[in-house]
Amino acid sequence: MVTKSAAERRDDAQRAYNANLAECPGHDLLGTLSDKWLTLVVAALADGPLRYAELSREVAGASQKMLTQTLRKLERDGLVARSVTAAVPVQVSYELTALGHELLPLQRAIKGWAETHIAEVHRARAAYDDEVG
Repeated sequence: MVTKSAAERRDDAQRAYNANLAECPGHDLLGTLSDKWLTLVVAALADGPLRYAELSREVAGASQKMLTQTLRKLERDGLVARSVTAAVPVQVSYELTALGHELLPLQRAIKGWAETHIAEVHRARAAYDDEVG
């Protein structure tokens, strides 16, 4: 029987944890859904399609690069559909897909929870900061 050191056992546990995490079907998507810009874009599209310029105004603070990357991620994940209308100039609009609309109630629930409990979180942070340093 091979005896392992505590460091070797920790390394084995870490590898097993990472393997389980990588195999978790929701892990990759949860990381994407927690993105700040993604949340704001989905909320902006909740009431219907928007052209890029309109979306840019709705999601104030997002750079053109960040907004474009976020829209591409959402389109790739099937949450947003991109429509191109042949006109002069070309018109591009974005709208939530059925899958994107299914995300809205969850997003609204999290927002509601945050608004309800923000004072408690601020108190907990202050208490922690006072205690720790």
